[in-house]
Amino acid sequence: MSNSQSSEPVTTKPSFAEALRFWLKLGFISFGGPTGQVAIMHAELVEKRRWISEDRFLHALNYCMLLPGPEAQQLATYIGWLLHRTWGGIVAGTLFVLPSAVILWALSWLYAAHGDVKWVAAIFDGLKPAVLAIVLMAVRRIGAKVLKNEVMWTLAALAFVAIFFFKVPFPIIILGAAAIGFLGEKHWRDKFVVLKGHGGGGHAISDEATTAPHTRPTFARAFKVISVCGALWWLPVAAIGLWLGFDHLLVAQGCFFSKAAMVTFGGAYAVLPYVSQQAVENYGWLTAPQMLDGLGLAETTPGPLIMVLQFVGFQGGWNAPAPFSPLVMATLAAFITTWTTFLPCFLWIFLGAPHVEQMRGNARFTAALSAITAAVVGVVLNLAVWFGWHVLVPEGQPINFFGIGVCAAALVGMWKWKWDVIPVVLGAGLLGLVVKLWLPV
Repeated sequence: MSNSQSSEPVTTKPSFAEALRFWLKLGFISFGGPTGQVAIMHAELVEKRRWISEDRFLHALNYCMLLPGPEAQQLATYIGWLLHRTWGGIVAGTLFVLPSAVILWALSWLYAAHGDVKWVAAIFDGLKPAVLAIVLMAVRRIGAKVLKNEVMWTLAALAFVAIFFFKVPFPIIILGAAAIGFLGEKHWRDKFVVLKGHGGGGHAISDEATTAPHTRPTFARAFKVISVCGALWWLPVAAIGLWLGFDHLLVAQGCFFSKAAMVTFGGAYAVLPYVSQQAVENYGWLTAPQMLDGLGLAETTPGPLIMVLQFVGFQGGWNAPAPFSPLVMATLAAFITTWTTFLPCFLWIFLGAPHVEQMRGNARFTAALSAITAAVVGVVLNLAVWFGWHVLVPEGQPINFFGIGVCAAALVGMWKWKWDVIPVVLGAGLLGLVVKLWLPV
């Protein structure tokens, strides 16, 4: 912490125990997807507790948006690391996902064991169109952050066309957007540097604070991070391979979700098209309607929406349980999926954050992040179209007018009256139960 004088009293850095209590609380209240989770952290950490300034908060967020995986969980890890070094990052990142992992495991078992029961199906009939409305709101919210001029709008449109019509892989779209932003800053800075924050004094971590020693990159530290995280990442996969054989389902899931952790950028909304295509069409671990049901379940739990991948792994294990019972196999599959999905997030933060800290104020870096965010808007819109097609115009079935009504009501409510995600999801599920089960149409 800095001892320099400021016009505002400097907030004392929280103790490790105080931070631990906050990260545990956050793990249980972080509903609303990445946008809502980032908003909660901003309100708590920047405005209320003043543990980190807005400039530093947005600088960390911009980097996390560039990474594959859930940006909100990675942002928590980053801030925990800034506050209390490596253990601070581990605690923050782990507690962000642990409550969700436990809750979703229980919901996945309920779904797998009783998903064919009429009342469960009725709830999901209401839940799916509400999820579609939430995805559409995500398009609006992310777009409002970055689509501030015709260049950003064009990048978003090109990303949508590329992934929707030409099936261009998402990593290529992201790399292309980053290159455009990097070059665009040199010739048209005001059009590309659109992700900007506002400074403020009195925060425990701010641009005025003295640079902490652990935030300075060194070769020895980088080598240690890569070695430890790499070993922890692959040790469970290798152990399962030696135990059950390297052609076993659990090994295939470990390898697949490890790949997803490395190549899927933009958070849950961006990863779902890729995972859905592979898990549904290639591996056959679950069906497209089940994928939508899984997102609905993930929406009802705190934590990152990318936790839906645990549901995918659980269903794959439940449907192919040998040599265990369905519950044991599904639990092992849920564990290996969650482990290989989230452990790389710690690697990206602990390895990259020290270098990112050295790049504060770099306009070209910010321009690349702005362009990437614009491209993500187009990818999320692609996901909304995919969801809408499966939910509102199901193949071989009549148009889902009930779903259209629920989606429209949820969308208007969240847009005009600022309905929160949780009552929308719970209300839609209850409406589906009433209409489909007790008042069949």
